[in-house]
Amino acid sequence: MMQNMSQSLHSHRALLLPFRHSNRHARPCRAVTPQVRAGLVLPQNPIGIHSGVFVGDWKPQDAERAIKGAKEAGYDLIELNLSVPEEVDAKLTKELLDKYDLKAAGSLGLSMATDISSSDEEVRQAGIKLLTGAIEALNTAGGQDFVGVNFGAMDKYRKPLSAEQWKTCAKSLKEVAQKAADYGINYGLEVVNRYETNILNTSYQARALIDDIGMDNVTIHLDTYHMNIEENSMEAAVKDAEDKLGYIHIGESHRGYLGTGSVDFEGLFRALAETGYKGPLTFESFSSVVVSPSLSTTLCVWRDLWEDPDDLAAKAHKFIEGNWAAAYQLCARPKAWTKPT
Repeated sequence: MMQNMSQSLHSHRALLLPFRHSNRHARPCRAVTPQVRAGLVLPQNPIGIHSGVFVGDWKPQDAERAIKGAKEAGYDLIELNLSVPEEVDAKLTKELLDKYDLKAAGSLGLSMATDISSSDEEVRQAGIKLLTGAIEALNTAGGQDFVGVNFGAMDKYRKPLSAEQWKTCAKSLKEVAQKAADYGINYGLEVVNRYETNILNTSYQARALIDDIGMDNVTIHLDTYHMNIEENSMEAAVKDAEDKLGYIHIGESHRGYLGTGSVDFEGLFRALAETGYKGPLTFESFSSVVVSPSLSTTLCVWRDLWEDPDDLAAKAHKFIEGNWAAAYQLCARPKAWTKPT
């Protein structure tokens, strides 16, 4: 009996552990295959992918390349880069999404010139205008989640967060989140590392800001790349977010192939399963192979961590699907009975 139990736990753990590889681009040699216990119904979380895995621009041919690639790799959702919303043909995007039966989310990062936490009213209004345009584009494309660093500049601040900055940020977010609510869109605040904002570096801080905003459609967007830098643990970050967790970016510590870096995916998926997370699980990865004029330099994408977007996308999907299934069935396993004391 003990031998069978040991074999069972080893089988589940094999699904949860990342794969290690030694070749130059650290490509996984095999994919995770879900092993779902008979009769167990998994939650239908959409598995998404960032458009930047496939393309840097959003010209008609790029849009179809990305959407088709996401569908062929098995994804349910594609996250659109809305940093320059006027360059996104939202109507065409909606047609392509319908053609390939795919859902959409949208994201961006504000700059110092569009920082809605700024005390400069001209800068603040420029940010609100940009965010409004992005929300409108996402609505036209049929998306329901608007995420990213949409609360301040995605840049390295040279001063710590001030009470005035926090207050201005909350005031601005009430305004733009209301515009999102009018379209039935969730407004997800992405918690990122200290080098990309001085406002939200932890899940706990995001929860506090949401309490000050006081709007039901404002949620927390966690990203494993950033959590790996700032949080005490994956579990703690997920549990700090509680019921406000609405979106997850699944990314490796070096932004390359999943399972080849230092991110604790076992802890992440276990916490998501234990808390009953029902939102998207979106893969995000960047390489100098795909250059985005609005993102690559901002995110300091200097290395080619992968060369084949389709291979990367397919293996990432299997990794997410397999690890989510394994974590969920472990969580759903009936607890052992113990005699009451």
